[in-house]
Amino acid sequence: MASTVLGVGTGVFLVSLVWILALLLGMMLLRASGSAKLGVVPVLLLALIVTLALVFFPRSSETTSPFKEIEIVDRFFIGRYVLLSVVSAVFLVALFMLVPHHFLEPVYAKPLRKH
Repeated sequence: MASTVLGVGTGVFLVSLVWILALLLGMMLLRASGSAKLGVVPVLLLALIVTLALVFFPRSSETTSPFKEIEIVDRFFIGRYVLLSVVSAVFLVALFMLVPHHFLEPVYAKPLRKH
């Protein structure tokens, strides 16, 4: 299962993308006037057919392979997170030191008339 994100494969992302696009297109078609509103039905049927095809005809098998995959182990992850937290803290301190200078910068009034 090398191609998973948070334990979910690409098929779940494809199905969710299909339904998000179908709902957006359906909402746009429902706002249309006339017979264009009936275009929602084919859009939803197409999304249903694509979903059923992705569910019933999977790309890969559900069984795992008999050999063990090579695992890549990150041995410096603690140092990387410490470095990331230090850089984030320095960025936040610099940002909060810059904000008062931005808001407290004097704005001088311009004269109404020039003589």
